[in-house]
Amino acid sequence: MSISNNEAMLAPPPPPPFDPTKPSTPISFPIKTLQDLASRSYFDSFHFPFNRSSVSLRQQNIGSLPDRSRLLVCHDMKGGYVDDKWVQGCGNNKGFAIWNWYLMDVFVYFSHSLVTLPPPCWTNTAHRHGVKVLGTFITEWDEGKATCKELLATKESAEMYAERLAELADSLGFDGWLINIENVIDQVQIPNLKTFVSHLTKVMHSSVPGSLVIWYDSVTVEGKLAWQDQLTEMNKPFFDICDGIFMNYTWKEDYPKTSAKIAGDRKHDVYMGIDVFGRNTFGGGQWKANVALDLLKSNDVSAALFAPGWVYETEQPPDYHTAQNKWWSLVEKSWGIVQSYPQSLPFYSDFNQGLGSHVSLQGQRLSDAPWYNISCQNLQPLLEFNEGNKSEIMQVTVDGREASYNGGGNISFRGTLKRNAHFTARLFKPNLQLPGSPISVSYSVKSDERSMLGILLRFSTPSQETKSLVMAPNEYMHRFGDMYFLPCLRRTKSDWTVHETNLIMDGHTLTEISALCYGPDDLAEETNTGGYFALLGHISIKDLKKTKLFPPASSWVVEAHNVEIVPGDSGSRTLSCKLEWKLKQPEEDYVFTRYNVYAEKLISYRTRKVMEEPRNEKVFLGTAHVDAYYVSGMVVGPDVKKVRFVIQTCGEDGSWQELDASPSILVEAEQLSSKICCCGLI
Repeated sequence: MSISNNEAMLAPPPPPPFDPTKPSTPISFPIKTLQDLASRSYFDSFHFPFNRSSVSLRQQNIGSLPDRSRLLVCHDMKGGYVDDKWVQGCGNNKGFAIWNWYLMDVFVYFSHSLVTLPPPCWTNTAHRHGVKVLGTFITEWDEGKATCKELLATKESAEMYAERLAELADSLGFDGWLINIENVIDQVQIPNLKTFVSHLTKVMHSSVPGSLVIWYDSVTVEGKLAWQDQLTEMNKPFFDICDGIFMNYTWKEDYPKTSAKIAGDRKHDVYMGIDVFGRNTFGGGQWKANVALDLLKSNDVSAALFAPGWVYETEQPPDYHTAQNKWWSLVEKSWGIVQSYPQSLPFYSDFNQGLGSHVSLQGQRLSDAPWYNISCQNLQPLLEFNEGNKSEIMQVTVDGREASYNGGGNISFRGTLKRNAHFTARLFKPNLQLPGSPISVSYSVKSDERSMLGILLRFSTPSQETKSLVMAPNEYMHRFGDMYFLPCLRRTKSDWTVHETNLIMDGHTLTEISALCYGPDDLAEETNTGGYFALLGHISIKDLKKTKLFPPASSWVVEAHNVEIVPGDSGSRTLSCKLEWKLKQPEEDYVFTRYNVYAEKLISYRTRKVMEEPRNEKVFLGTAHVDAYYVSGMVVGPDVKKVRFVIQTCGEDGSWQELDASPSILVEAEQLSSKICCCGLI
């Protein structure tokens, strides 16, 4: 169809090309050329500081991977950098997420750009669950062949580019690289390709302890693009100089066994690929991916699941959350749970999956807008998937639609209970050695008077005996046999009841956290025909001896940079600026990986003197996971003279600083300077 000149004149101009040096809403993006990699231009981008992960890998997982069959998951979802590219989150609460981290050891973020840098949201949530994160270096087709000629021109160039990749991983806080060379290599450059892989492995290990470099089964030591599908003399030389090999997914039934034999003591470093889409993969992938997993487990090698976003992309029925939970339950039945958490204090989870339809704080709504930001994902419960007659079993799900105590999630319990019966649901499988000092345990519940919800804690004693403690209203505890009741202090927050108790369990190890559902003794019917329904809002366990007060507002320096005011209609304006904050004297004891950001618009009235009064309540803008936040295009009315931005610090234990005691900064709504600085609270 042709376009007339008039139509062409009315068409909006194309957007300007992306300039990473200019201030804009922070995004994650790949590096597409060797020139940009060599020049280190990424570090000069406006977006670099926002892309640093803020959650370190759990201390127990920093070293080498365990010597057992492992599960690697390779994200390949619509080419990458979709909703997850928005570092500060976006409004699509139907975006793709993963919450079954307890089933995997390594997560690879994959796209078809030269250097795929994992968006920090994936690194943050994976690290929180003990999973290592790799970026991808890939060359493909004729363009890839030309790139490799330049990359491997000399030994020095191979080492230089390896060092650039290691620097990126170290600076952004992820754990290594998948190397995927899918094009022919000139035979004369194979020695330099080996140098590139070995030097990258060496530099990664020295700069990021416990890091990984994994080779993809593609090009051979003869320079041919010939997928082997198993460990052979054609790809083993690359395997020998790095931390593992990701096998192409078209392998045959006997290939895992022969690969394990060739790998010898390193058989667990062989990751046999499984394409979840089922493209010529053993077992057929999709809902039969467990067929390949079972075979790999029996041969004592590792597995690499490629593109588990299949469930999301193909819109498997009945809905994404149910299908996702069902698919991963097949992985669990085949492979088993490989991560234990929590393993240290403080422990806190409000079951946030990193997306939802609202944001709450202590039962009060901060926002009713849909959102997606998987950096916000808390430690996820290990819920067991049950498929059957919903009227006959208790349905236990993480829910982002019902009311939340904190964040945007909860665990909902729906079903029926017979009189004097109870139901337990697995939540967490910790391996938590408890201190000799007192610990505080709390949880929040929202339910009707006929639906009771307690928390069951199981411990192993120093003599290896098992002890069970239950936190719940004590008037019904006589029915639970040898479970010891913990008296709780109860307080009400909004529509939520918070139960809290203190105890000393010196030398005990916490091994299970479960939910306990039951009804009152005076239940008239044989079953609760009205239906059982309760929401679990959060669980928190913390060492009271290590609980600290938040630094006062005067301890912080808050700055506003890149302030831009753009006039709009009817005298309104839009305000954009970059907020940054830091402690004047950083202390190692303070670990903050989350900040809530609010705005308060102020209007001036002239009487005998100028007075500033709040125009609105403090409005929640979003969440930052580094010490910076970009405010983009906030509408400011014609009578607003200043905007106060408030930075609310959040602790690892789920606590937060009161807004009136939080650091803030005033920004003139008509201010055009490039930098404003404020120390502490104004």
